[in-house]
Amino acid sequence: MKLLNTYEDKDEAEDALTKISGEKRLASERDSTETIYNLFGQATWSNFYKLEMFSLPELQKLLELRKAGQPIDQPRHAEIMNTLNHVSRAFDLEVPAHWL
Repeated sequence: MKLLNTYEDKDEAEDALTKISGEKRLASERDSTETIYNLFGQATWSNFYKLEMFSLPELQKLLELRKAGQPIDQPRHAEIMNTLNHVSRAFDLEVPAHWL
């Protein structure tokens, strides 16, 4: 399991926990008067999508437009892919070829 995200709001953290699949847990830590909630789970593109991280829902819309033969915002696509390349290295994931 890897740290997927951190939350300041307990309800938001618990909601995120219910969205992801696989092995998962929520851990809290206190820093003076604040509590932070750490979401641990399997680092998969599916889980990141369910958490709406790294602009994956936006990428899905761009890919649907491209598949339908519609023009897409190429600079935005390149920006998202740059982010996903960094994420893939950090979490040892492979970027699917059809996203490129």
